[in-house]
Amino acid sequence: MRRIALLLLATGFASCTTASPSPTRAARSQAELQSLISGKVAQPAVSCLPSYNANDMVVIDENTVAFRSGPSRVYVAHMNGPCSNLGGAGNYALLTLNTGGTGLCRGEIARVVDTQSRITVGSCSFGDFVPYAKPRN
Repeated sequence: MRRIALLLLATGFASCTTASPSPTRAARSQAELQSLISGKVAQPAVSCLPSYNANDMVVIDENTVAFRSGPSRVYVAHMNGPCSNLGGAGNYALLTLNTGGTGLCRGEIARVVDTQSRITVGSCSFGDFVPYAKPRN
């Protein structure tokens, strides 16, 4: 009986805790993101990029990757959990595996690879992609 009471008490305390605050973005990363979306308006999130070129990918930080799509549109992807070692010091690249689909989609796993040793040093998966586009006049 005492175990049940302790279990109920522990459950009660656990339900009172608040979720950890979302990670804050470093000033440099925030400035880079702002420069990409400046003058653009957020649109409803999409689950897949229509197409992308790896050269148009910009790593903002461990939680955010942007894809430029011409001069008037940027897709911002918020990762499902951080991509360890991405966006920090070192020679790291974000690699995705295209399995024959048309583009990159929510839930697809990306690996963070050390470009010198070719060793995987982290991984994560993509969340939704939020398009930012210049408004039409």
